[in-house]
Amino acid sequence: MSQNESQNTITLADLLNNLELGGGSVITSITELEPAAGPHASVAPAKFVDDKKSVFAYETRYIVEEIQNPEDSEDAEKVVKGKSQKVVLIDSKQSELNRAEAAIEQGRQYGDEAAVKIPRAVVTYQTENGPVEYTDMELSHRVFDGHFRAGTIDGEHVTENEQYRALRNCTPADMSALLNTAPAALLFGAWDSTRKSNQVRLRSALVGEIIGVLADQEPGAEHRQARRGGARVDAVAASVKLAPKDMESLVNDQEAELSPKNIKKNRDAIATAFKAKNKDTAHVSASGIGLGSIPPSLEETGAVACRRIIRSWVLSLATLRQLRFGQDETKNVAARALLAALGLNAIARAERELYIRANCDLIESAAPVVTLDQRFGEKKPFAPLTVEHTDQLLLEAIENAKKVGVADWNGQTFNVEGNSIIIKNATAEDAE
Repeated sequence: MSQNESQNTITLADLLNNLELGGGSVITSITELEPAAGPHASVAPAKFVDDKKSVFAYETRYIVEEIQNPEDSEDAEKVVKGKSQKVVLIDSKQSELNRAEAAIEQGRQYGDEAAVKIPRAVVTYQTENGPVEYTDMELSHRVFDGHFRAGTIDGEHVTENEQYRALRNCTPADMSALLNTAPAALLFGAWDSTRKSNQVRLRSALVGEIIGVLADQEPGAEHRQARRGGARVDAVAASVKLAPKDMESLVNDQEAELSPKNIKKNRDAIATAFKAKNKDTAHVSASGIGLGSIPPSLEETGAVACRRIIRSWVLSLATLRQLRFGQDETKNVAARALLAALGLNAIARAERELYIRANCDLIESAAPVVTLDQRFGEKKPFAPLTVEHTDQLLLEAIENAKKVGVADWNGQTFNVEGNSIIIKNATAEDAE
């Protein structure tokens, strides 16, 4: 029997017992990862924009070294004390939540029994290619997102809709409307930020991240990462330069598919060529519409070497205990357990696929370590979370919530028609 098989799985009773006042604070899932190609391989961390430059996010963290038998090791003190080390953020808290939300939505699309029962809100845009749906699992502010607030229901502005007003009017004393219409807000967090008063503010009860401990811990090591090269090879011609009239013709032909910024850049170049004194030699590079090669160049940031990579999830039971759904504590506990089961399912689904980004292929070095806080320093270990087990746990929590009368999840959808003005003016250009 393996270690995982000998461990207990989390039960609904575990959730119900620990979501009463005074229960455990958190359930965690911690996994050691490594580069798929081996320890010699570099990984591409998350990129952020700082004054128009791409940068990595470096931090100092307290890292405890892994030692198999600390009692027999001369380095046993490290297990207790650890040490501060430079780390890089490989996947941020927001990104990890997005992956969890996407995994749940994928389960719904595949018809998974538990996933299809989760209530959701959907805004639908009518496009030239047919209707396109966006759910509260995808949009940043969940059901309070601007895409929902700008929409309509049966021709009526959504902010005047009675059901939507009930969502916006939820208070800490009773979150029942959200629980039965758009529960993603209660688990993943939401903020009705543009409302002038009575804003619903919910912190996320689930957080996750992936960090890498830098292999080089010398001063300034965080700035010595590898740089990645980029290039484009045109099999037809290394360079395509056209007379302004010919370039204008190509741009006109593709205008409907080009971004406004791209169109302006190309038309400016065309105008400059038309004004040139030597009309015979004035030509415009067609690289702006994807023709010709781009010589290899080094980007500012590429990848880093990591001696250790750690993925962590924290489901805050303490946060869920702040939520109430009326005066009946039995109903409150059942509703919190329902959200906790959804959170564990989200973790299991997100952990199942280690897809991060290009040049960041990772594998699990060991099984996730799942732990329930039991207060006073006591912890209870559990087997790693699986989709199969957490699906069953979620179904049991759904049935229990229905039995006590606090929630009835049957896949109900709150449908909003998206505002045509928004979709007509949407582009793929970078945000300003």
